[in-house]
Amino acid sequence: KLSTLNSYYLMDDKNSYLSITNLNTVCSIGISFSLMEKHLPPFWVGLMDGDGSIQVNHWRKKNLQYRMVIKLSNLESNVKMLMLIKQHFKGHVRISKNSQCVLWVLDNKKDILNTIKTFDKYPPLTSRLICSLNFLKFCLENNDVETYLNSRNLKYSNQLNIIQQNLNNSIPFYFNSWLSGFIEAEGCFSIRKNKNTSFSIAQNNDIYLLNNIKTHFTISNVIRKPYINKEFYSLEVYKKDVLNKIIDHCEIYPLLGAKKDSLLKFKEAV
Repeated sequence: KLSTLNSYYLMDDKNSYLSITNLNTVCSIGISFSLMEKHLPPFWVGLMDGDGSIQVNHWRKKNLQYRMVIKLSNLESNVKMLMLIKQHFKGHVRISKNSQCVLWVLDNKKDILNTIKTFDKYPPLTSRLICSLNFLKFCLENNDVETYLNSRNLKYSNQLNIIQQNLNNSIPFYFNSWLSGFIEAEGCFSIRKNKNTSFSIAQNNDIYLLNNIKTHFTISNVIRKPYINKEFYSLEVYKKDVLNKIIDHCEIYPLLGAKKDSLLKFKEAV
């Protein structure tokens, strides 16, 4: 048992993998099975867009290794969320050696091929993950170490074109659940000492995503670019009517990890 958790987990002594029944995890988060079937896949894509990575490496230049990883702070709610993701997509959930982080890792090739089908249905929206996914597909198709070594430095060569192409794209049909996953990764619910409240979200390079969020919540605030020499964009909202829209959205399309705990405190403050 892990004393910090309310549920019972089984731990593998060798790899510190956690496992838990579907029923216990869903009940502990308070989400119905029917909702999870529709909400979790695009939510996971949003979470991957924010805090996930798609990795291709080689083992001693003999064969290629493929991994998908989500790395979060080691908090009870994050562990439960990653366990839910594990149950849907398979993989492993483990605590880092310093106990500061919890990771979901998918490294079985067959499971990765199945998971790519979710990306095909709900494509990632950040230019970073789009490039990583395209490179993963390229490597899986060729499955050749030499081709990988010759191509790995070109993984992000098309990123600028992807950003330009997305500037005028419409918001996709799965945006609501995707956005909750992205907020889980990148959103910030702030309560200041003077009791003022704000919501902020930021992103490297992909200003089109913040424009989509502005449109979605009818936000009038300007997207800021704080650093002259860095393509980093930030959107911060203070207006109470917009904050209530964001709260309503996150309750209809639920947050599943630590940001859900932040939202409860934020809602009370607003």
